[in-house]
Amino acid sequence: MSGNRELLSTTLAKAASEDRAALIAYLPGGFPTVDGGIAAVKAAVAGGADVVEVGLPHSDPVLDGPVIQTADDIALRGGVRIADIMRTVREAHEATGAPILVMTYWNPIDRYGVERFTAELAEAGGAGCILPDLPVQESALWREHAEKHALATVFVVAPSSKDARLAEITGAGSGFVYAASLMGVTGTRESVGEQAQELVRRTRATSELPVCVGIGVSTREHARQVAGFADGVIVGSAFVKRMLDAPDEAAGLEAVRALAAELAEGVRKR
Repeated sequence: MSGNRELLSTTLAKAASEDRAALIAYLPGGFPTVDGGIAAVKAAVAGGADVVEVGLPHSDPVLDGPVIQTADDIALRGGVRIADIMRTVREAHEATGAPILVMTYWNPIDRYGVERFTAELAEAGGAGCILPDLPVQESALWREHAEKHALATVFVVAPSSKDARLAEITGAGSGFVYAASLMGVTGTRESVGEQAQELVRRTRATSELPVCVGIGVSTREHARQVAGFADGVIVGSAFVKRMLDAPDEAAGLEAVRALAAELAEGVRKR
């Protein structure tokens, strides 16, 4: 069975045709429970998210800040497994029709088996993977199997990336390019740095892939600012914090839906 890379591309293209940026929500799989995580994805899409990234919880994150680390710890203590992430992708995609990606560090895939992981993700209806710690020069095996199963391979670029390195990364990727707005871990910030706009400009000079900006985006105003220069706005920690701060799961789901609605309004007001 083929994955939904094409759905991801058409979804991003549809947003562009509407003269707006796409809203991409990140939510950790298995948080607060597997069922609760699936419900959170549905709530984000109901609120206006175009695409959802499901995080595969990891005990030693590189990119994730304290908010997402807290949620990951809850999911891991709850016993979440890769099979639960695949179930999350399947049920969320079937319920919403939205493209669902998995964001994961490389070690779990390497341990699980690249062929097994890509085959199961495609079978679940996944659109691809974001792989923040997989070096492009070591990605041939992954890309071979991702291509075989029609899955997108999304790499992360940073403000420190030199132009030649940007070209190498974007030339190997598919779906979109994840542009980190600043040097640091995920989390809400008071503002989104000007570095992000320059990074988007430099990245676009190397590729026709959509460029989506993440790290630090948490408010409608942030979304509006980023939508003025990027093809997509990625929000994660703000969703997770709303869920962590909620008194119960129902309130957390409503908070996710409400934030998605606010952010969706932001990306439509460039």
